[in-house]
Amino acid sequence: MYHNKTSIFRGIVPYSLVALCALAVLPWIGGEAILPAGVWDWLWGGSNIQGVIFFEQRVPRVLAAMLVGGGLAIAGSCLQILFRNPLAEPWTLGVSGGASVGAFLAYAFPRLLRLPFGIDSTSFMALLGAGAVLGLLLWCSHRRGAVPIHTLLLGGVTISVLTSGVIMLSVYFISPYRFFSFHRWMMGGLDISGYEGLLPFVFTGVPGVLLLLSLARAFNHLTLGEELAQGHGVDVRRVHRKALLGAGLVTAGCVAIAGPIGFVGLIVPHAVRRLSGFDSRMVLPAAGLLGGVVLAVADAVARTVLAPTEIPVGVIMAVVGGPVFLYLLLRRVP
Repeated sequence: MYHNKTSIFRGIVPYSLVALCALAVLPWIGGEAILPAGVWDWLWGGSNIQGVIFFEQRVPRVLAAMLVGGGLAIAGSCLQILFRNPLAEPWTLGVSGGASVGAFLAYAFPRLLRLPFGIDSTSFMALLGAGAVLGLLLWCSHRRGAVPIHTLLLGGVTISVLTSGVIMLSVYFISPYRFFSFHRWMMGGLDISGYEGLLPFVFTGVPGVLLLLSLARAFNHLTLGEELAQGHGVDVRRVHRKALLGAGLVTAGCVAIAGPIGFVGLIVPHAVRRLSGFDSRMVLPAAGLLGGVVLAVADAVARTVLAPTEIPVGVIMAVVGGPVFLYLLLRRVP
């Protein structure tokens, strides 16, 4: 069932309100208590440490969580349509693993992979890794029609194992300090201080999100099948290329900021479709808003449950998302 523009706008409003509430509330949550007086004093030019913590650490971190969670949810929604597979998302298909290899190589060997014109090598290499995996998956899925769900997932797991092996092999060529910091990044973390850490997503993720949102109407036709979509005037191959490019850009931006975080792109699209129907024009923006809230809440839990120790948010999402993934997988077993 598809909706008109007015109903789409009204349907997205509740998700927007939830996202705004999360953005207003979550920066106040953490191991260190923040008082409004300290934040107000900092705004008026004071040197209150609570204001520094609030505006230089917590607000950027919540923004990063909402950007990454929203980007992964939108990418997951599109990949599920593109591959006609309800369990497709950047992590389960190995796309995050490919992006992680690229980001790791840029991080581990900065002198060898220095790019001209001030281009961020981490984002660029992450984009190459994600694009390579997406291209391989699309080629496999179109060789003889749609690949069976278990075959596609097995391919994604194999790619993830392969990329992990490449990273572990490369670890022996870097210093122990770099390995320790990157090991935490590999578990999925949002250790961001200041707003400069958001730039990789601004330069790669935002264009990718805009590109995927522009394809929402075409995705509605693709859900009916490629032949019917072509009969409705949709250039299927062009849509596939644009969707792959958009998903690659979004995944690269997310991995460059937070590392490989799984299950956001799997769980959130299913929740949105249950709540708001299957119209991609509503599902994509709603999934982006809800995905941002889910990851931001998970990050708030990660940095408070064992305060002052912080758990990587990727661990929280794995603990929550793993059982949901198994449930969805078992529902597909004949």
